[in-house]
Amino acid sequence: MGSPELVIICHGFRSSKVRNFDLENYLCNVRDIILNFCVPSASQDRIPMVNLAAAFEKEGISAFRFDFAGNGESEGTFQYGNYRREAEDLRAVVKHFQGEKQCIVAIIGHSKGGNAVLLYASWYNDIQTVVNIAGRYNLKRGIEGRLGKDFQKNIEQNGFIDVKNRRGKIEYRVTKESLMDRLATDMHAACQSIHPSCRVLTVHGTLDEFVPVEDAMEFAKYIPNHKLQIVEGADHEYTSHQEELASIVLDFVMASLYKDKCVSKTSLSCSKTDKLIDSRL
Repeated sequence: MGSPELVIICHGFRSSKVRNFDLENYLCNVRDIILNFCVPSASQDRIPMVNLAAAFEKEGISAFRFDFAGNGESEGTFQYGNYRREAEDLRAVVKHFQGEKQCIVAIIGHSKGGNAVLLYASWYNDIQTVVNIAGRYNLKRGIEGRLGKDFQKNIEQNGFIDVKNRRGKIEYRVTKESLMDRLATDMHAACQSIHPSCRVLTVHGTLDEFVPVEDAMEFAKYIPNHKLQIVEGADHEYTSHQEELASIVLDFVMASLYKDKCVSKTSLSCSKTDKLIDSRL
């Protein structure tokens, strides 16, 4: 029997509800440098979304993971930007479960998924607990590292950039449109638009190799009702800090759940249901 309470967990860049392809490519590049061969091994035990879902379900709260459009098993084409579209993908999932009278107690996002949940909170005030794990505040940063120093010139000339791994294999294509979408996504304005009644937790590791911990400090400055948790020594995937991450997120969500008394019969989104919610779509 499933719990009437539900958390929705969103994956990050080039990931899915069960895998992180970006991490696998990163590990392959490291192995290429050290051993001159590559065997992808980004197992589920180091994917935050999988472990978070398991932690919530252990506490009796259903967890739902899904693939954004163009990722994993979902239809569509992968896009480099599409931050706002992914927030709308999340909206569709929320509306579905609200229609099922499921009590959505929190939306949780890792990496790019962290941006999705924050954008969602800035537009809709129907989920009162939001968790941003290693999201990026300044979307103008981090581009050169993936697209190259002359990315602006190259994308203007060709209309796209093919991102390749060290072996020369094309991993994904970045179109000018998707790059412009990223650059036009204003996280500063989004943060200031989140209603003060919405409680937001940002978790960030000091050794994050993709998104600098300073971005977490910026979220803390501008989100009205915000708690910041810095995890000493944690990388972007919380490789050696999975249990600590789960504990931090669980404590925050459970405290919010008890505060809201989400089982109230007066709330449409928090009406009880006997329907079992699987943690994967």
